[in-house]
Amino acid sequence: MNSTVVFEARGLTKRYGGTDALCAADLVLTVGEVHCLVGENGAGKSTLGKMIAGVVKPDNGVMLLDGEPIAYRDPRDALAAGITIVEQELALVPAMTVAENVVLGLSRGELRGSAPKRRRARSNTQSRTFVQRLIQQHSLDLDADAAVETLGTGAQQKVEILRALARRARVIVMDEPTARLTAPEAQHLLSIIRTLAQAGTTIVYVTHFLDEVLAIADRITVLRNGRVITTTPAAGQSPASLVSAMLGREVALNFPAKREAIADQEPPMLSVRAIEGPGTVRDVSFAVRPGEIVGVSGLVGSGRSQLARLIFGADAAVSGEIEIGGRVLRGGSTSEAIAAGVAYLPESRKDLGLFMPLSNQQNVTASHLDRVSRFGIVDREKSRVATKDILNRLSVTPADPRLSVSSLSGGNQQKVLFGKWLWHTPRLLIVDEPTRGVDVGAKFAIYDLLAELAQAGMAILLISSEIDEIVGLADRVLVMARGRLCASLVGEQVDEERILRAAFAHDALGEGAQLAEALR
Repeated sequence: MNSTVVFEARGLTKRYGGTDALCAADLVLTVGEVHCLVGENGAGKSTLGKMIAGVVKPDNGVMLLDGEPIAYRDPRDALAAGITIVEQELALVPAMTVAENVVLGLSRGELRGSAPKRRRARSNTQSRTFVQRLIQQHSLDLDADAAVETLGTGAQQKVEILRALARRARVIVMDEPTARLTAPEAQHLLSIIRTLAQAGTTIVYVTHFLDEVLAIADRITVLRNGRVITTTPAAGQSPASLVSAMLGREVALNFPAKREAIADQEPPMLSVRAIEGPGTVRDVSFAVRPGEIVGVSGLVGSGRSQLARLIFGADAAVSGEIEIGGRVLRGGSTSEAIAAGVAYLPESRKDLGLFMPLSNQQNVTASHLDRVSRFGIVDREKSRVATKDILNRLSVTPADPRLSVSSLSGGNQQKVLFGKWLWHTPRLLIVDEPTRGVDVGAKFAIYDLLAELAQAGMAILLISSEIDEIVGLADRVLVMARGRLCASLVGEQVDEERILRAAFAHDALGEGAQLAEALR
């Protein structure tokens, strides 16, 4: 790692309303280092990363590039200075090709490697050649002519990185870049980052995944409550030491204790019989009993999320039967499922779970307006008090019903999504990727919450790509492959090796190549 300082921040501060998102933060970045920012949700790490890239303007403080003070009007100024950001929510044009997305906004001079000119480049042979050369130079498995909408999330992430490389970025901020990637895709991205750093590019890496931090970081900056707590070499750190620094206390990184096995004679809360979906789900049957956490595992595309949507009525089944507490549902109706006591937390809180521009109060009460209304008129005070109680119960910070949910950190948004359904206790809770994009402290708080709900008798269907999460929480595990249940594991059978073996069960049927492709 080069010791030459490329960027320095002194005393950066940002306030939103009465909340300090960042307070007098200092940071030094050197040439060719991977510098990780870690902390709880709301600690200020994303705010700091966005300030470096010109997305957020500081209220106070100074930034220096190569020792000279800089002030951005917008991200374009930062880009001109050689600093860019790859955000968690990708900003690509789906209908355009890889090459067209990469050169979008570049001048003809930039394509030729000379000084920028006002005239913009068009997607022609010159731009395609330019992008193809970048792809080959950085050994990225991409087709310059492929439409972005045909690519998987991992490939789209590579396109964003290509955009940064095309602009000759010296500093690249990556905000939760692996949050929506499969494990193999994440590992490939980390190898790309190592190569970029070795070539002299400085990477600012914002993430909740401490195993990634320890695998890739040269130095780590820990933030807590908007303040920089420490900056330290990654060597010698451990998940436990980082969590202690993030939270300011020792935390046991253990899953809650599981309950004793639920008797098979216990009447099921959920019964699914020979259900078939319009997409990948084929002839699936299983049951979930009160107080039981049943995990659903499998590869991407195995049908896990569609199964959840079929049970909740978001999609209509082609055939089969779904029963809740002895009541057979007609299917294809979310209102019917909700009335039967089903709650569903989808895998994407931003796209499917929350109304991002609306307040916490509006989000929490959206599914329960009848409970805070009289003669069709919403009692705003009753709604506010009920929402405040839920936010406090789930330790949402800040617990202000009036705040827009979009102003909260990812972990607190996820808690609001839980609050939306837990205000009126459901009989069956379906959670799809419940800890995606949340910090380690919030993650284990969600684990404790799920265990507490199961202890109280709620039936829980847990869908997760994180196998350790499935193993640590589930009483029983259903493994899906290509739309079918291929294994049901219980008790001591529930371990990572058996789950992975079952997920690849269709290899013997000649489908191994397709599954291997899904993991690339």
